[in-house]
Formats: sequence, C-alpha cells, structure tokens
Amino acid sequence: MSKISLDGDGMAEGRSPVDAASSDRRRANRSDLTVRIDYATVDEIFSEFTRDINEGGLFIETEKPHLPGTEVSMQFHLPGSDEVVETVGRVVRVSRGGAGVPPGMGIEFDELKPDDRKKIDRIVRALRSSSGR
Repeated sequence: MSKISLDGDGMAEGRSPVDAASSDRRRANRSDLTVRIDYATVDEIFSEFTRDINEGGLFIETEKPHLPGTEVSMQFHLPGSDEVVETVGRVVRVSRGGAGVPPGMGIEFDELKPDDRKKIDRIVRALRSSSGR
C-alpha cells in the first residue's frame, strides 16, 4: 500500500466536512477530523475517508461497503505524527446512508498496537476538549 496523509481538500463525493457535519446531527457531536484511509481486502485496495475515528475503530465513508465480517488491512497518518498507523480490523456494520448520514462501514480494530491506540485516544480527546465537548 502507498503512504498516505491527511487531506482536508479531497472529500468523498465532493462534500466538505462542514457540509456533512451540518446535515448529520449524530456526527456533529464528534471531533472534526478528516483522515484518509488506505485499506485492502484479500483481493482489492481502496482509498477513502473517515471523520469518525476513536481507539476502538472507525467509520469509512464509501458507496461500496464490504459485508460484515470482512477483514481489512488499513494504513493512515494521525495529525501531528509522521508515523503510519498500520492495523487490521473487520467490518462490524454497514450503513446505506440517507438523511444526512453518509453510506459506509464501521470497522473495529482487531490488531492495533497499544501505542497507536493511545495516540488515537489522545488526539480524539484533545479535539473534543478544544471544541468544548
């Protein structure tokens, strides 16, 4: 997989984080963080975005979600870090989208290094406290 980075300009389906946050009340309560995720299944490689990440997993916005139980290998950068987080997870839920909720899939981390888990937790907490949540 190729090296990836945060990319605030390239949103899936041409939507900005502001558009999605204003149209989806549930997600509006989460940290405003856009991370590009490169992920692979057994036979395909994909690149999508998440605005919903925590130490337990993430939600990948995609028009073509995989079935629950599908194992995926992922790579992404966290803000303020040059290190690539590499992990394995599995699809635990699928959303068809609608009413301001993007389509996609929820991924639960199965193999996340303890240091990476702490980094994710620290960043999410900092973003929440800076936004008054």
